Amino acid sequence: MTKLPCIMLVDDDQTTNFLNQLLLKKLAITDQILVAQDGQAALELLEQHCMTLTSTCPSLILLDVNMPGMNGIQFLEAFQQLSIAQQHTIIIVMLTTSLHPRDVERVQQLHINGFLNKPLTREKINDLLRTHFQSELPS
Repeated sequence: MTKLPCIMLVDDDQTTNFLNQLLLKKLAITDQILVAQDGQAALELLEQHCMTLTSTCPSLILLDVNMPGMNGIQFLEAFQQLSIAQQHTIIIVMLTTSLHPRDVERVQQLHINGFLNKPLTREKINDLLRTHFQSELPS
């Protein structure tokens, strides 16, 4: 399996971020994990890591919908306005407990590559790898 260069977690829940980091490290699918607790912090990280073609730009963003400050939908709207080189190569997946039909409808109008219900699991990560990166976890 080829490792992803970088993964970004965007969630206001510190426990969720901690558990997701543990899982990603255990599965050894990336060498770098960026963590943001709201959409604004995520945008700032993208501007720091993605303005030029570098391996520190996330190839996968796991994004929560409901967060204080800039939520996931507002992040997606702002993301579309960025002039970062890798914008169209970044896979963004909503990882959330809120799949309200209103949220789903709005998010589908934006740049989104899928939805996952929390919690993140080995199986869900493997599905993401197969679907978007033509890779999978070792057995």
